[in-house]
Amino acid sequence: MQRKPILTDTPWFRLEVDESDWAAEDPAALARWMEQLLLIRRFEEKILELHSQGLVHGPAHASIGQEAGAVGAMSVLGTKDKLNGTHRAHHQILAKLLNSALPEGYDPRRDDPLKEAATLVRRAVAEIMGLSEGFCGGRGGSMHMRWAPAGIIGTSAIIGGNLPHAVGYGLADKVLGRDHVSVAFFGDGTLMAGQSMEAINLAALYNLPVIFFLENNLYAVSTHVREQTRETRLTTRGAMFGVPSVECDGMDLLAVRRAMQWAVETIRTTGGPVFVEAILYRFLHQSGPLLGSQLGYRSKEEEAEWRARDPLVTMPARLMAMGVLDEAGLATLEARARRVVEDAAAALTEMPRDSNALQIRAGALPDVAEVEHGIRGDLSELKGERFLEALSVPAEARTEMKYIDAIAATLLRNMERDSRIILIGEDVHRLRGGVSGSTRGVVERFPDRVFPTPICENGFTGMALGAAACGLRPVVDIMFGDFCIVAADQMFNGIGKFSHMFGGTEVPVVVRARVSPATGYGSQHSMDPSGLFALYPAWRIVSPSTPHDYIGLMNAALRCSDPVLVIEHQDLFQTTGPVPRGDLDYLVPLGAARTARAGSACTVLTYSTMVPASIQAAEATGIDAEVIDLRSLDPSGLDWALIEASVRRTHRVLVTEQTARGTSHGARIVQEVQERLFDWLDAEILRVTGTEAAPVVSPPLNMAALGNARKVEVALRRLVG
Repeated sequence: MQRKPILTDTPWFRLEVDESDWAAEDPAALARWMEQLLLIRRFEEKILELHSQGLVHGPAHASIGQEAGAVGAMSVLGTKDKLNGTHRAHHQILAKLLNSALPEGYDPRRDDPLKEAATLVRRAVAEIMGLSEGFCGGRGGSMHMRWAPAGIIGTSAIIGGNLPHAVGYGLADKVLGRDHVSVAFFGDGTLMAGQSMEAINLAALYNLPVIFFLENNLYAVSTHVREQTRETRLTTRGAMFGVPSVECDGMDLLAVRRAMQWAVETIRTTGGPVFVEAILYRFLHQSGPLLGSQLGYRSKEEEAEWRARDPLVTMPARLMAMGVLDEAGLATLEARARRVVEDAAAALTEMPRDSNALQIRAGALPDVAEVEHGIRGDLSELKGERFLEALSVPAEARTEMKYIDAIAATLLRNMERDSRIILIGEDVHRLRGGVSGSTRGVVERFPDRVFPTPICENGFTGMALGAAACGLRPVVDIMFGDFCIVAADQMFNGIGKFSHMFGGTEVPVVVRARVSPATGYGSQHSMDPSGLFALYPAWRIVSPSTPHDYIGLMNAALRCSDPVLVIEHQDLFQTTGPVPRGDLDYLVPLGAARTARAGSACTVLTYSTMVPASIQAAEATGIDAEVIDLRSLDPSGLDWALIEASVRRTHRVLVTEQTARGTSHGARIVQEVQERLFDWLDAEILRVTGTEAAPVVSPPLNMAALGNARKVEVALRRLVG
């Protein structure tokens, strides 16, 4: 028996610098980086001071001790290069803001341009304090910061959430032909999250220009890296995915700069991604001013050892020894940094005459009337589009089309129309159009805009969010509706909150979820997830029941600037219906229902497969029910004008759904009907849904778990009597 070592051809090493590296740098640049270190440190000290005075609502995650990693990394990036970070990102954001605002190549030993960045510094303080002048109107605070003009696309407080977004930035750059680099900053604790691994693998799979920058400060809150993983050489996570990886001293600004230079050059010459690990130390606890030793999880001796390596101690000594700065020059940089920070805080606070306590300046807080601003848009982007309802199409201009063919044809037509539309999902490139045929013809026509993924719903959904934030219009294919729960973090914490918490921005993501509850796939492959999406108001939700409506609603979704969930019910795939002959470009309005069957005895509110089931039940019972196909299911998208007009005529309401009772929309719809139309009701509102149970494999139990025409018949007879 032989045991042969398995080696990797992937570059994987530790990088160290020496005096020659320092001597090779421009003295003016060294002075600029020193100035940035000082400004970041004084900024965070001021934030902690404001926090202690009760002027920062929420946590203050200081990066004190980690500044050299941020300044060294940013020294290599341009304004159009993009980044994101986690809950601890003040240092990265400030360094990126300064580099975007200040003149390139200035020498702080003779120039004083910091005043040109003063507004941005003040806005950063304002955001952390929750004030309207902040970048996001005070909605994001310390943990959620975005300023796209400087390449700061949006930090994420969810551990691991930001890495897939950076993959999406890189994907957008690749598809749109932009020569930029994107960087995801994260910590050792974040590296242990599953979606972090998914993100690294996706970036490697698609050769994307992304740098995964790990700030290994040894602790996830209080849990040491040795308690998080057996393999503490964290660059292994890059090498294991074939990603070139480099470790460096994160307390040494120039070591980080050299690592980043190597990373960018690697991307430029051989493609990305690259993994950089900077080993450094946060001097304070997870948030606030306390030390880890005060909370018992670090020793004072350990903290003292790292304090001796403080970049604000070691770099000034080095620069003075090199003759780059003298004590007077260093004092000048220190004074400028303090001035900018103090001026920013002073502009946002005041000391009332009758108080000894500093307060937020009058008028600086946001208007509470703006609390819902930015959740989603007003659909003004659809103004001027051509809308067409099925009843408006003359008989001679119609042709029959199968529902599944409408899905594939509409996607293909939109990708022809808009080069920003990309397709992401599992098996979308094979099997003659994916597992259901819904992507037929797309990969043959647009191979560079189809991204077949591994099984990693959270990772590729987060990638879609990042791509949407940087100019693309991703279509995410979810093979079974239940798998949306696998992607729940990105669907709800990410896409569902992105626009609102960042003060209002476009999030044009379309998620296609296949629903197949009657096919015997069992409890974990049978769900209609739309009821969960309705809990997050950013999402628009459509569930078309006919080929005509599918075409029109998908066309609207792919022009909409908000995230849209499109439910594709497999029971409808082989059904046919009339569509305009030779016309795949019309829209059906979002938020508009249709009357599928006119009647006067009662109003049936329904959608998807229960539209034909409800019509069938009305015919079978002889009850003259009016059946309204809701089409749009999000709470703000229900067509109350049509619903109200119907109920005022019929005075009775039945809500019918196929899905399980617990995840259905019915309870919410019933409540709102009761609130809006109580005076017009002559009977209790009834609901037909599935049971409390999820469908299972056994055929009789499978069908018993679902709402159907037979259950609607019973409800109609009870309602009309």
